[in-house]
Amino acid sequence: MVVLRALSALGSLVLGAGVGLATVGLHRYGWGLGLGAAATAATLVALPGGWWARLPFALGWVALLGVASVQRPEGDYVVAGDVSGYLLLAVGAVVLGAGCVGLLRRPGARGNAGG
Repeated sequence: MVVLRALSALGSLVLGAGVGLATVGLHRYGWGLGLGAAATAATLVALPGGWWARLPFALGWVALLGVASVQRPEGDYVVAGDVSGYLLLAVGAVVLGAGCVGLLRRPGARGNAGG
């Protein structure tokens, strides 16, 4: 069981890095940023919460964004300091927050919800 969850976490991490790569690569286009944010949000909603599914996806996504945000040897940046770059960084903050919120457990259903 632990091995399956570890493999699931690794797969989710790789999936997050892949979606993050596509989003970073296309963020300069309005449709690319929108599509990347929509695909990221849909994946975060579809993945169950926990350390083995949603959090590794978010960490992979944000890690790739962090790697792309540092200065390149040529002196330029992949994520520019313009509106689309700042929107991409904001999406990254939301992704990280959604991954961490996924760690919280929801309370179970009680016998009498009507009070």
